Amino acid sequence: MFPSTARGFAALGTGLVAAVLFGARAISGSSPAPTTLPDPAIDLPVATTTGEQTIVLGGGCFWGVEAVFERVKGVVSATSGYAGGTVASPNYMQVTTGTTGHAEVVKVVFDTSQVSLGQLLKVFFSVVHDPTQLNRQGPDVGRQYRSAVYYTSDAQRKVVEGYIAQLTNAKTFREPIVTEVAPLKRFYEAEAYHQNYYDAHPNQPYIVIHDRPKVEALKTQFASLWKE
Repeated sequence: MFPSTARGFAALGTGLVAAVLFGARAISGSSPAPTTLPDPAIDLPVATTTGEQTIVLGGGCFWGVEAVFERVKGVVSATSGYAGGTVASPNYMQVTTGTTGHAEVVKVVFDTSQVSLGQLLKVFFSVVHDPTQLNRQGPDVGRQYRSAVYYTSDAQRKVVEGYIAQLTNAKTFREPIVTEVAPLKRFYEAEAYHQNYYDAHPNQPYIVIHDRPKVEALKTQFASLWKE
């Protein structure tokens, strides 16, 4: 649907095409209710000196994922993009077909002296998305919307796998966690009009219905991590 629609409106410009496609996302579905999660039993300690690490997270449409992590204390940057696929330098229209193998993701660069990876994962698995939904998130359906964590070190892998095992053993969710966990091979930054989409389009229906509740949940549930 999306690719053929885009071709029909290609002559009208990227902005209008984006508006048509993105508006379609708000037709049905709703964001899952936030879940209160335990702290990770395995984590990397907060460092005593400033340092940066990168983790790449996929939790459905990247607008909301980016919007949440931009507001987390200790996050240096949150950038929307694509990862996990086989096509080099994919663009949005290619990824929406679901044939490139890529997921919509957000590259989160964080200061290890201000926030731990475990704290970020707690946010990710609670207010950002529902990790039990396979190849979809709310109204967005397709493997490109899968739940995914792409780690950049073996130490990160141990924290991620440990937390998923902890949540699974505690039966925190009614359904199994289906999050893909894999090493980051390559991150491709998404088009400029996707970056900071939440702040640029605060009244867009999809944002209001699906992403604003996530940001509000972050502020309510993670007051100590909230940054203006």
